[in-house]
Amino acid sequence: MKQEDRQKQHADVSRVLKTREEVRAYYNKIAPIYDLLAERSERPMRELGLQLLAAAPGEHILEIGFGTGHSLVQLARAVGPHGRVYGVDISEKMVRLTEELLQREGLADRAEVRCGEAVELPYGSESQDGIFMSFTLELFDTPEIPRVLVECRRVLRPKGRIAAVGVSKDNPSDPTVIVFEWTHRHFPNLLDCRPIHVRQSLQDAGFTIEEALVKRMWVPVEIVLGRNLP
Repeated sequence: MKQEDRQKQHADVSRVLKTREEVRAYYNKIAPIYDLLAERSERPMRELGLQLLAAAPGEHILEIGFGTGHSLVQLARAVGPHGRVYGVDISEKMVRLTEELLQREGLADRAEVRCGEAVELPYGSESQDGIFMSFTLELFDTPEIPRVLVECRRVLRPKGRIAAVGVSKDNPSDPTVIVFEWTHRHFPNLLDCRPIHVRQSLQDAGFTIEEALVKRMWVPVEIVLGRNLP
């Protein structure tokens, strides 16, 4: 795809209408009931993303936007006692819930979670073997998505991989996508994210796409595996 075509494609993605502080306040508010709202629909998609990432014993894996911590638990089990998982999330209450979950599961010694921003990841360059994001990339405003992915490439080791799960904009005529975007524009407090071009965003950021699936909740979802190659 030509550069001008890529720019045109991403230009059709709606903007995020909430400020960062509004987003933080929203997720702090819904943290105690987040699983009731989203776990049933999101979990099958998240599981497919974790399968693509295929975290292995001894690896260092970062999750961006870990929410209530279910993926971090699975990642911590996958990397084993000699590996380590890291998590960054904008919500202090999500951090607290995840710390409690890791403690209950006996995995706290393998994990380090913190409240922070993905546009400036608090991790060293080439420090991670893999990155996982599930229904997170579409929460960032359109100009921020490339910045987040540049940060992902910075912290990934050469040949490191990223698995991203997100609501897809690739079929803009899909009725559910149209309804999703209309709701986002008119009721941003109800629906704070919107469909994006997941695969194309990773590819534009320089990742080599190794696998890309399109599945369906009530909206189409892209599940993409990218590799950090020179």
